[in-house]
Amino acid sequence: MKRLTLILAACSLLWTACAQKNAQNNDTQTMENNAKKTLVAYFSASGTTKAAAQQLAAQCNADLFEIAPEQPYTQADLNWQDKQSRSSVEMADKTSRPAIKENCANLAQYDTVWIGFPIWWYTAPTIVNTFIEAHDLAGKVINVFATSGGSDVTRAAADLKKAYPQYQWGESRLMN
Repeated sequence: MKRLTLILAACSLLWTACAQKNAQNNDTQTMENNAKKTLVAYFSASGTTKAAAQQLAAQCNADLFEIAPEQPYTQADLNWQDKQSRSSVEMADKTSRPAIKENCANLAQYDTVWIGFPIWWYTAPTIVNTFIEAHDLAGKVINVFATSGGSDVTRAAADLKKAYPQYQWGESRLMN
């Protein structure tokens, strides 16, 4: 009987230790999940993409970062019907990298980065390439979202994946 009592006591201690270990593992996993942070970085020439970025950031409990051009775009710059407009010239030159006002200084703290933009000429504006090339996005999941009056985001997402195959690309969304 004494031996049975000792065995039951030992089993009880073992079960308690396992339960505490599982609780610690669950707490650690919960803290790791809570520590994951999301950034919504966006370029918006007219305000439409900014509104979509704000909506997405609220849904994802994410921080916002505006990819602001060093030289803001004017209405004349955005005239896609004028082949000499700034946006037309930039989009005709795939090596164009318009300067951005500032880099995202704290990008290292994010696990997921959403990059948003208006669709220009069926793809992402070249200023998006400036942002991507100015930041180390290794180890992050990169998602894209776009606004458009009639184009889909599929080609823009494919173009970015092709241009930057070293990164982990996630989902893409059209947000109108």
